[in-house]
Amino acid sequence: MRKRTVVFTALAAIILAGGGWYASLDKETRGLIAEMPTNADVLSWSQSQRDAAFRALDRLPILAKAREIAPAATPLQLPAGKPLTIPGFDAYAKGQHLAGIVILQDGKVRFEQYGLGFDAHGRWTSFSVAKSFTSTLVGAAIKDGHIKSLDDKVSSYIPDLRGSAYDDVTVRQLLTMSSGVKWNEDYEDPKADVAMFNNAKPDPGVDATVSYMRKLPRAHPPGEVWHYNTGETNLIGVLVSSATKKPLSQYMQEKIWQPGGMEAQATWLLGKTGHEISGCCLQAETRDFARFGLFVLANGHVGGQQIVPDDWFAQATHKQKDIGQPGRGYGFQWWTYDDGSVSAQGIFGQGIFIDPKRHLVIASNADWSRATQGPEPEAREAFYKQIQALIDAENHPPE
Repeated sequence: MRKRTVVFTALAAIILAGGGWYASLDKETRGLIAEMPTNADVLSWSQSQRDAAFRALDRLPILAKAREIAPAATPLQLPAGKPLTIPGFDAYAKGQHLAGIVILQDGKVRFEQYGLGFDAHGRWTSFSVAKSFTSTLVGAAIKDGHIKSLDDKVSSYIPDLRGSAYDDVTVRQLLTMSSGVKWNEDYEDPKADVAMFNNAKPDPGVDATVSYMRKLPRAHPPGEVWHYNTGETNLIGVLVSSATKKPLSQYMQEKIWQPGGMEAQATWLLGKTGHEISGCCLQAETRDFARFGLFVLANGHVGGQQIVPDDWFAQATHKQKDIGQPGRGYGFQWWTYDDGSVSAQGIFGQGIFIDPKRHLVIASNADWSRATQGPEPEAREAFYKQIQALIDAENHPPE
C-alpha cells in the first residue's frame, strides 16, 4: 500500500504542475492513475503499471513527446460480418491479459472484444508492431524515388554512419536484420543494448539512435547472419526521414494512415533528438491496426493509389532470412510463416496477423506477464491456427 501511495503522490505533483496532461486522459485511464509509472524504463514496469500506461504512453510526462498522425477524411468502413464463435475464447483472453482484439475476414468484422477497461476508442501502444509500418515506408520511399535501391549503402543516406560498422551495410540488410553488427536484444537484461540505447547521451549534433549505433562493433560479415535488432529499425526510420526530407509521422500520414482509411488519430513517440522511435511506440486504435492488415492484403493499392512498388509485399512478407524455427522466417521487418501468412509482433503481446489465403486479419493488443518469455506467445500462435481452422471448417463443412 505504501508503494502505491508514493506513486500516487508523485503523480499528483505532476498533475498539479501541468493539469493538461491529466485532462487528456480518458475516464478509464484516470481510474488507473495510482498505477502510472514514474520512471521511463518500460521494461522495468510491473504488470499493473503497464496496464495503466500502455493506453497512455503518448500522454505520460515521464516519456518523450509524441508527434500526431491525422486520420483519413473518409475512413475505410469495416462492416459487420457473420459473427465468429470461438470456443474457449474467454480463457484465452484471460491468459493473454488481452486489452483488445479485432478479427476481419473479407474486410468485415467477424469478432471484436476489449478488456482491461480498454475500449474501441482508446489508443494502445504497438511496440515492435511499428517495425512493419516503418519497413512499408521504405517501400513508399522507393516508389516515390527517394530511395534508389535496396542495395544502396545505408551510409549514403545517413552520413554520420560513415566509418562505422554500418558503412558497408545495405538498406536490404537493415530490413532483414542481417547487418552483422553486434547487438543484445535481451529484454530482461538491464545492460542489453535494447535497454540502454534509448537512454544513452547522444553525440552533439547527431541523432540519438545514430550516435549509439555507430559505436557498435561488427560480429559477422554483412548479410550472413540474421539477428533481431530494434536499434536497426530506428536507423531505418532515420534513413526514410533523411531520404524523404520529411518527419516519419508526416510520411506515414501521407502514405499509409490517410490513404489506408484510418479512422482515428495516431501518435508516434519521439526520441531524445526529436526523431520518431521507429522500431517502436506507435499508438493507435485496435481497428486501425487491423486496417493496416487490409492495406497489406490490398498490396498497398488503396484510395486509387499504388503506395509501394507492385512487388513490394511479395518480397517484404515472404521469408528472406532463416530464423532457426521450423516453418518460420523473417522478411522486411515481418515475421513470416511458410503457409504464406505473416505477422507484425510487439513485446508484451501486440500483434497483427495477416493470412492472404483466407483474407484474414487478426489485430490484438495485450499486456503479457513478460516481454516475450512467458507462456503467452505459444498460446497466441495456437489461437491463430484455431481461427484458421474455424474458417476452413466454414468453407468446407463436414458432410
